[in-house]
Amino acid sequence: MATLGIIGAGHIGSTLAKLAIAAGYDVVLSNSRGPETLSSLIAELGPKARAATTQQAAAAGELVVVTIPLKAYKSVPVEPLVGKLVIDTNNYYPGRDGRIPELDAETTTSSELLQAHLPRSKVVKAFNVIYFKHLEEHAHPAGSKERRALPIAGDDAQAKKTVAALIDTFGFDVVDVGPLSEGWRFQPDLPAYYHRHNAEELKAALAKARRYAELKQRD
Repeated sequence: MATLGIIGAGHIGSTLAKLAIAAGYDVVLSNSRGPETLSSLIAELGPKARAATTQQAAAAGELVVVTIPLKAYKSVPVEPLVGKLVIDTNNYYPGRDGRIPELDAETTTSSELLQAHLPRSKVVKAFNVIYFKHLEEHAHPAGSKERRALPIAGDDAQAKKTVAALIDTFGFDVVDVGPLSEGWRFQPDLPAYYHRHNAEELKAALAKARRYAELKQRD
C-alpha cells in the first residue's frame, strides 16, 4: 500500500490521515511549525503515522496532499514532488489569503496556481467542498442511496483515476468536472460548495455554476 504525504495537518489534513490509515496507507504528516508539534496527533493516529518536515513529507509520499492556506502555496517544496500526484484541497478566501489579482479577475483558478508552482507534478483538485467532520460522517458504501458525491478536477487523466479510487475507498462517489481550469465550478459560495449532493445532484449543481463577475452583475 502507498504512503500518503500530507502538507498541512489541520482539520482536513488530520481527517484525511485518519481515513487513509483506516484504508491501509502509511501517512507522513507535516506542518509549518515542525514535526515536534505533531506528537499528540501522531499518538492518536497510531503506528502507521509519523511526523516529518514538509520536505520529508513531500519526498516520502507516493501521493501528497497539500492542505494549507492558499496564501502559502509557494512554500510547497517543488523538487520532492516532481512526477508525483498532488491533491490540492485549497480554496481562495481573500479575508485569510489577501487579495490575489489573477483570482479576483478569474483569469485562473487556485489549483492552477499550485500547478504552475509545481510544473512537473500532477495536481488534482479535491476535498475542497466538504466540511472536515463530514468526511467521516457522510461516508457510505458504494451503491448506497445515502452516498454523497465529491467533485474533482485535473489535467492528467490517470492522476484523476487514482484520486477517484481513493475517494471511493473513503466512502464517496466522484464527479470528474474536467481540467483544472474548470475547478472554478466548485469554488466557495457556488452551488456545489459545502452542500450534500449525490452524483446526479452534484452534476446539476456544477452546471448551475456562474462566474463571480456574472453573479455580481445580477446583484
